[in-house]
Amino acid sequence: MAFVPQDVLDRIAALEREVRQLRGRAQMRPALNQVLNGDVTIGEGGRLIVQDPDGTAVFSTGQTPGIGDYYTLMRRDTGDLAFAIGANSFEDDDAPSQMVRTWSRDGSIILMDDYYSDEFLGRPWMPAQLHPTERQSYTGTSYAAAWVGTTPAHNAVLYLRTSTYANAGGGQVRAVLTYGGTETTLDEWDCPAGQWTSHTITHPLHGVRFLGSFSLSIDHRNKSTGQNCETRVWSAYTRNTFTEAEAPDPPPATVANAAAAMPLTASTDQEV
Repeated sequence: MAFVPQDVLDRIAALEREVRQLRGRAQMRPALNQVLNGDVTIGEGGRLIVQDPDGTAVFSTGQTPGIGDYYTLMRRDTGDLAFAIGANSFEDDDAPSQMVRTWSRDGSIILMDDYYSDEFLGRPWMPAQLHPTERQSYTGTSYAAAWVGTTPAHNAVLYLRTSTYANAGGGQVRAVLTYGGTETTLDEWDCPAGQWTSHTITHPLHGVRFLGSFSLSIDHRNKSTGQNCETRVWSAYTRNTFTEAEAPDPPPATVANAAAAMPLTASTDQEV
């Protein structure tokens, strides 16, 4: 019989014991495709990507490899976007401050916050309340309300379109917004006699808070005594900003809170 060194037998026995231990632990512990307790951390620029069986990424979150911004995307199994925070895709992100967007099945954005205004809803656009009064057709020479209404502010920009007919002598129309007890004349315009005069107002809701109620009044008057004018409203709604210049000024309290939250400057730190 061949001589087998004792240390080799000991090593084999030790290996057998380790195999039995591993088998036992595999039966006691959860499978490696489950997390039953604790956290899973993906850091240092990593991404989590979930793919359907054909390889389409239906969910992904992490850092874009191209520009380094963080994002979360949910896609349909066709690959079309359904929901996004931040990035439009893995390689490109034109959305500031982690903008949130939801897409319809045909690729239209149906829900989003405002691109240029941090406080307001971007889409959908919301109607502004305006209701006719008994003076929608009016013979007086002093301003009287033809349309009035109160609306909670959902979007950042107010859009109004009206049309006024004035008889001999012509007329005048104005749009007045009231918020927090302060009246602001958004616009005032003349209406020549004997014709319909259309007018459009596009006005950022400066100083108005999201869901803050503001009132509108469309007033008109005749320039000549005994004549008549009539005003109609064709459109009244709020919409998202189209340009950075349309972003409304924030309410004073918001500005004050932002200033209070600003970190100390380097010079102030040195003095402290």
